[in-house]
Amino acid sequence: MNVSREPPKPRQLPLDLGHLPGLSRDDLVVSSANLQAVGMIDRWPDWPAPVVLLAGPAGSGKSHLAAIWREHSDAMQLDASDIVAHVGAIGASPVLIDDADQGRLDQEGLFHLINAIRGAHSHLLITARSFPSAWGVSLPDLASRLKAAATVEIEEPDDLLLAGVITKLFADRQVDVEPHVVQFLVRRIERSLSTAIRVVEKLDRAALEHKSRITRALAAEMIGALDSGQGELDV
Repeated sequence: MNVSREPPKPRQLPLDLGHLPGLSRDDLVVSSANLQAVGMIDRWPDWPAPVVLLAGPAGSGKSHLAAIWREHSDAMQLDASDIVAHVGAIGASPVLIDDADQGRLDQEGLFHLINAIRGAHSHLLITARSFPSAWGVSLPDLASRLKAAATVEIEEPDDLLLAGVITKLFADRQVDVEPHVVQFLVRRIERSLSTAIRVVEKLDRAALEHKSRITRALAAEMIGALDSGQGELDV
């Protein structure tokens, strides 16, 4: 007897809509892992030094804090690899350099920038994944200036911060997820915000493709796929 089978339903290919993260102060998730860094940003311009460095792992929220400070202080943002040409134009404006240790660092330019900031009684905020001692700075005068900076470390996220960030990442995509699914992800994924970003993106795409809600079962299958090295969910 021939048994007819329904053809598999075509998958809906999700569109990449370029979801933009919320970077306002109200969007910021605060826990013990980033409390000191948040406090430093909030207390500006009452800073303990002209130069402040926020150091923390990838995805730890450094750029979010930097964006909040830039908006509040009306700071000028410079690329770490191209500083010297802009030093003469900053005047008394505060300056932001994000991800200073990612790529080539304009050491001569940073040295002159710090001097200009100090002379103008202004402020410079630098973010990086590591402390200046690991940057390979070869200019002794710059190394000395960086040692005088006020440094705040952002630690690996705790459960509260990780849950808050996952919830926020879904909210940025206008996706409602049950709290028990968020807690499941907190317990199962690698304890880093960069991993949280990747998992939320993949779950959102999978849910769109299959026209389903993000459930604990879907989250478990995604985590299993990632743990097995597949990288993409195939259901």
